[in-house]
Amino acid sequence: MNGNQTPSRRVLTVRRFGLLATTIAGLGAAAFFVAPSLTPNATFFAAPAHAQNLSQEAQKLAQHPVGFADIVAKVKPAVISVRVKIDRPASSSLSNDESPFPPGSPMERFFRRFGAPNGGEGGGHQVITGQGSGFFITADGYAVTNNHVVQNAQTVQVTADDGKIYDAKVIGTDPRTDLALIKVEGKDFPYVKLADNAPRVGDWVLAVGNPFGLGGTVTAGIVSARGRDIGAGPYDDFIQIDAPVNKGNSGGPSFDVDGNVIGVNTAIFSPSGGSVGIAFDIPSDTVKNVITQLREKGSVTRGWIGVQIQPVTPDIADGLGLKKAAGALVSEPQPNSPAAKAGIESGDVITSVDGTAITDARELARRIGTMAPGTSVKLSLVHQGQEKTVTLTLGTLPNEKAASNQESQHAAPDNDMPKLGLTLAPSNKTSGSEGDGVVVTAVDPNGVAADHGFQVGDVILDVGGKSVSNPADVRKQLADARKDGKHALLFRVKSGEGTRFVALPLGNA
Repeated sequence: MNGNQTPSRRVLTVRRFGLLATTIAGLGAAAFFVAPSLTPNATFFAAPAHAQNLSQEAQKLAQHPVGFADIVAKVKPAVISVRVKIDRPASSSLSNDESPFPPGSPMERFFRRFGAPNGGEGGGHQVITGQGSGFFITADGYAVTNNHVVQNAQTVQVTADDGKIYDAKVIGTDPRTDLALIKVEGKDFPYVKLADNAPRVGDWVLAVGNPFGLGGTVTAGIVSARGRDIGAGPYDDFIQIDAPVNKGNSGGPSFDVDGNVIGVNTAIFSPSGGSVGIAFDIPSDTVKNVITQLREKGSVTRGWIGVQIQPVTPDIADGLGLKKAAGALVSEPQPNSPAAKAGIESGDVITSVDGTAITDARELARRIGTMAPGTSVKLSLVHQGQEKTVTLTLGTLPNEKAASNQESQHAAPDNDMPKLGLTLAPSNKTSGSEGDGVVVTAVDPNGVAADHGFQVGDVILDVGGKSVSNPADVRKQLADARKDGKHALLFRVKSGEGTRFVALPLGNA
């Protein structure tokens, strides 16, 4: 890989996808036999022996083009290749294990997967180059791409479909959705429209972009799934497609058969580094909302209620006495936030926003994030087993803050709980702690607590809804819960990543 072909796109190596490669490989033979029927054939559907029996939908399907050439001719001129340069001082030269990108960012994860890009030599500087894709959305040169394509770029150039090269300016970026708006000076650029309607699973899709620096590449497939959460952020709502997408496709569009953009290619799952038929697009409705704000004010503002939330698992639902595992569990309201002022507390479960049911924590984050600061919203929630409704005014989502990673030092425990697989000590007797709760000083890797994510340094703040200050308090809550016939008990746990609830099954305690 040379410096002129450093790709820009995210590669997912999440462990939970590990079984997919085997599954897809096993479907290869089936795909071979099914494939010939995927292309609509007018002659087949219009065969005289069956003509009178064709349904209206089948007749409509028969009118679809056998190929995609007409669609490609319509949309391809609006797709651009994006090339960036990042000029860094030689003093920041990187070893093979060091990344030039922010920790946890999409480009940093890409760097970890493929190694350091080649840079310039001498002169006290290192030039890092990268390539991606994008597309014009207006005739006067506004174009969409990924944030991780232009992130930290000193210069941005775009190459149009006709080969002309233009300098581009970054108008605004939104790391939370990985979108960016750039601008090329000029007029009468060919442009495309963002789709008004979400695609259906099974709809045709065309991806156009700049894979491996090969601009103007077109691939075809179908919409494989919607609403995918790939762990990229709180607003994950990706469209999964199986059109081949590779390094350099990031920021490029995926089109429906009407030539409208259904999504922006932003990530792939790839154990090998190449396409295996699993790519993820940012939906067009998200793109519209974000790009409109970037164009108007250069940044994105989102509504904010000020709570840390997590999913309601069956164990947590059982521990809270809920009828079903649904809604968003508040693990901790932030001080002076709209939620705290409205009386929302740790352990509350938010079940609806303005009368619309919330199925999980991710949906609540997306719903609130699409609303403007200052909006008045009505939240329904379950508070200490009782239904409750509160009304609050949304604040403005603050800028992301680095998580605190303070580590607690080990101390001699006052007690331990071998059945849980935990060794605990009072927080006020542990060096580096803040004095509240009970500190986890050791975790049995084979214990139930380890299975549920407990780590050394975690602080247990309360158990079963009651504050704890020593291991004896924890043991008492466990005994009381078993006496009451509960199957699981909720622990509120604080770590460097924030505060969360964990439900431990009592059968193992």
